[in-house]
Amino acid sequence: MPRHRTAPSSPTHPRPLRAAWLLPLLLGASLACAQSQNPADFPLESVGYLNEELPRMEAAVASRNREFFHGAMARTIEFSERWGFKSRANPQLAKYPMCTDAVMDYVVVGLCRLDPAGDVCEPGLAPRLDANVKRCREVAAQR
Repeated sequence: MPRHRTAPSSPTHPRPLRAAWLLPLLLGASLACAQSQNPADFPLESVGYLNEELPRMEAAVASRNREFFHGAMARTIEFSERWGFKSRANPQLAKYPMCTDAVMDYVVVGLCRLDPAGDVCEPGLAPRLDANVKRCREVAAQR
């Protein structure tokens, strides 16, 4: 019976366990970064993020491009982790629920515009997003 050999690890195919020790370091660095940022800058950063993403979402909805939302979700998660509001690591952002909600809801609203019968789609979601974006912009303008 032939013996199966495990291919040696290479930079293009690292063993999963070798990278496992990096996860706690990356999470710790992400939380430290989130806590070192000035929370007062969060509304302005959120508005900048939304100003980039919302027109792209509109274009994706108009062209029925569901693939856009895979990348949009990844960018949203990265943004939220950078600021620490997804993991609740930055309680100082609690003053800005209009911004955190707008950032987190925009992908869902876009998907609901593609498929209004989706499980999470509710009539008040899009107007709530619009109101949160408006309020977040108002708070950012005060800076």
